[in-house]
Amino acid sequence: MIVGQRDLAELLLTALLADGHVLLEGVPGVAKTLTAKLLARTLSVPFSRLQFTPDLMPSDVLGTSVFRPQKGEFEFRPGPIFASVVLIDEINRAPAKTQSALFEVMEERQITQDGVRYAMPTPFVVLATQNPIEQEGTYRLPEAQLDRFLFKLSVGYPTMEEEVAILQGHHAGFGGTPLEAVQPVVSADDLRQLREQVSRQHVEPKLLEYIARLVGQTRAHKGLYLGASPRASLALLNGSKALAALRGRDFITPEDIQYLAPVVLRHRIQLTPEREMEGGTPDDVVKQILQQIEVPR
Repeated sequence: MIVGQRDLAELLLTALLADGHVLLEGVPGVAKTLTAKLLARTLSVPFSRLQFTPDLMPSDVLGTSVFRPQKGEFEFRPGPIFASVVLIDEINRAPAKTQSALFEVMEERQITQDGVRYAMPTPFVVLATQNPIEQEGTYRLPEAQLDRFLFKLSVGYPTMEEEVAILQGHHAGFGGTPLEAVQPVVSADDLRQLREQVSRQHVEPKLLEYIARLVGQTRAHKGLYLGASPRASLALLNGSKALAALRGRDFITPEDIQYLAPVVLRHRIQLTPEREMEGGTPDDVVKQILQQIEVPR
């Protein structure tokens, strides 16, 4: 049983409707993996799980070519990445060589093996978990890979009331979550139709300019060493359209953009060393930028 985490659930569904990948960060034991598995169980699509480790090779993710003596030729054997929902547990425990295997597949929904392209199934979503960077035995993810995640969601500790509810449920015998009891409610075709509806959301021109101003300000901010790319603008637009649809509207508002700005930008910007020494965080800078840019009405 998942207690609390309502915002997390809403943002995961938003990313699913926006056709984006999600990075979940938090200390061990806060139900990151369980939440991702439960989301996957609600979809009637192929699912696979990868546990990233320091000795994992790219072929363990993408697949490899196997020689068939009977045919006298090599045959490609797809790896676990060939699924509609791919859960990568502790993604930051694999080195850069393995991380690079995800660059093409996360952006282009295909891989190239021995000069042959293999397309991913539709839909294709990567849900990755990671422990905070300061945890022992982890690697920093490359910026190019981080940029491919639509959202980076921070999973924090439960409140006192929520933790009491967790203990009460466990004591009463409801501590486990039998995944088999969760039945799929959305098919691949259903999700495709929902995404088409999301893409038709109405967006005022002034809101497009608002998104561009917010993202553009990250490139001029004195506290940032690296600003966000145009991919962040697209992520903010698509995410806002999906969030508005999830909340029952056929148009987006400035509040949708402001709500999603931290989860879209926090992993795409880098603080200057001086700002880091002062104890600043990416979320602090995003909040400051939101206060500086005039909100369209």
